[in-house]
Amino acid sequence: MEHIAQQNLLGSIARQLIDTLNSGPSHRQSGPRRCIQRHHVGAHQRLDYFAENPLYPERMFHTRFRMIKHLFLCIANALSEWSPYFTLRADCANRQGLSPLQKCTSKIRLLAYGTPADGLDEYLKIGKSTTREYMHAPTVDDVQRLLQVNESRGFPGMLGSIDCMHWRWKNCPTAWKGQFTRGDYGVPTITLEAVASHDLRIWHAFFGVPGPNNDINVLNQSPLFIEALKGQAPQVQFSVNGRQYNTGYYLADGIYPEWATFVKSIKAPQMEKHKLYALKQEGRRKDIERAFGVLQSRFNIVHRPSRLWKRKSIGRIMKACVILHNMIVEDEKEMVEVPIDLNEQGGSSIALPPEVLVGGSFKYYRRLLVIKRYG
Repeated sequence: MEHIAQQNLLGSIARQLIDTLNSGPSHRQSGPRRCIQRHHVGAHQRLDYFAENPLYPERMFHTRFRMIKHLFLCIANALSEWSPYFTLRADCANRQGLSPLQKCTSKIRLLAYGTPADGLDEYLKIGKSTTREYMHAPTVDDVQRLLQVNESRGFPGMLGSIDCMHWRWKNCPTAWKGQFTRGDYGVPTITLEAVASHDLRIWHAFFGVPGPNNDINVLNQSPLFIEALKGQAPQVQFSVNGRQYNTGYYLADGIYPEWATFVKSIKAPQMEKHKLYALKQEGRRKDIERAFGVLQSRFNIVHRPSRLWKRKSIGRIMKACVILHNMIVEDEKEMVEVPIDLNEQGGSSIALPPEVLVGGSFKYYRRLLVIKRYG
């Protein structure tokens, strides 16, 4: 009896489906696509930040755009010269499009606040679909300045501090979650390896390695020492306790390998001089931690979990935030000024032009980096 009842139920459902299909086309209304009239000219006039008599002061502009107005206008002009997208154009109906200030404002606010792509539509009337200069390796002059500042801080020959930061990937594809999920985080993340100096400028940024990789695995894939291995990086010479060294170094934590280019702290120091060294090293190494904190506070989009699907798009956002961060650092002149005393003896740290090494192999140059500094 139960089998007959199930057969009758399935038969009735099949007849209802057949009747629905034979009843004709659906009642869905068809017609032209609805077009939302966004008044771009009026929206441009409502950008009070750029008026002759702005409603908001410079201090509020800096708070909301993470930079001063002069730097923002320089970025807008540079983008207008670089790409036609950031220029004022008209569509096929001869209607005026978005102004360069509207487009740049939307992009900067998206990075600063981490809002959705259509979150600024109501104010700026922009729909959802709608450099290398600040990421270069340090030059000889840059290295000389870094050496001078770091020697005054007690670390001659220091080029910066290195560490990694994880950015949570909320919309990571299900097939990749195991590859990008780290045990202590419990969620998919993407790793950023960076080198920062005392002024919080990021001189090296390597992004895109899956989160479960530790700092050593990220370093093995990083191009940090490529120029040094090729002999194209500025040479460094400095002396400590009467002994001369020809390799600059970075301050790192304990997970990094025992290479001559990494200077780490001392675990459980017992002697007073070891305690003093550990205190100074751990304090100076906080430069990279401070740089990560300022980067996330300036651009909230890298502080919140990423809602994008493509790794390439996430990498472009991170690169854009790092470049803007460096531009702000240089524009606001956050460089530490080292007082010059003419009566003081000159520093021992010297930066020399790169010298291309001829002969040898890649393994030989890599071995130069692996040799321990003391021993």
